[in-house]
Amino acid sequence: QVQLVESGGGLVQPGGSLRLSCVASGFISNIYVMGWYRQAPGKERELVATINDGSLNYADSVKGRFTISRGNAKNTVYLQMNSLKPEDTAVYYCNGQTTRVAYWGRGTQVTVSS
Repeated sequence: QVQLVESGGGLVQPGGSLRLSCVASGFISNIYVMGWYRQAPGKERELVATINDGSLNYADSVKGRFTISRGNAKNTVYLQMNSLKPEDTAVYYCNGQTTRVAYWGRGTQVTVSS
């Protein structure tokens, strides 16, 4: 089993920044891609960014504003969010994928409001 725990969410004003962290524990050796997804009220969960070795992938809506990275220990993934907009308000979920299973954290709330 794999456990993913997110942290770093909160309330921020438009134009502000937040940094989300996700720590993976358990049998993480088979995880080949990690990423962040988000779900706003009344909407479906959507991809924000993924990282697989040196390959990065971003949703068009966050390109140039968000940066995904992994820690040196490889069991941590970060999401640096700059120039936040009200439409970025959502619950952000950490995701880890093996070839057979998708693991999810419980999510962290990000609210962008003045």
